[in-house]
Amino acid sequence: MITLIYGGSGSGKSEFAEGFVCEKHYDIQYYLATMAAFDDEAKARIQKHREARAGKGFETIEQPFDAAKITNNINENGIILLECLSNLVANEMFRDGQIIPSEKCIEKIFEDLKVLAGHISELVIVSNDIFDDGVQYDETTMDYLKALGALNSMLASEAEEVYEVVVGIPLKIKG
Repeated sequence: MITLIYGGSGSGKSEFAEGFVCEKHYDIQYYLATMAAFDDEAKARIQKHREARAGKGFETIEQPFDAAKITNNINENGIILLECLSNLVANEMFRDGQIIPSEKCIEKIFEDLKVLAGHISELVIVSNDIFDDGVQYDETTMDYLKALGALNSMLASEAEEVYEVVVGIPLKIKG
């Protein structure tokens, strides 16, 4: 089962997703962290997220690439909170100093997430809504935004439940 939770920056989507997962009472709760610790700011954000999760019963798996690779290390009776899709897309698309074509990225990530969902009781994916600013970006950034948008749409179609979080209020869109 897939659940998609999305919202803008600072919307409360992460807090909602963590509470949503904790209320499920699975055998084990995994937190699949996708942010790469590439600089001091990223390291500080990762530490902040670790502190926010402390005491909530999550087993953290840091996997900024290749999400399906964790399937051999998880209990199928558990739940995974993937935080977040936008980081995973960026990591896969701008990998090893190269720019991977967005179509290839979309296909790879979607397949990885379907594999992951097939090895766990429930997969909860957090994603960002970064499409409302009305700004025109360079071609590479637009490709990234289109890839994230395509994956959000594809995952929403596959998901049993979809929530949008706005100013801390979760709105059930599907399910």
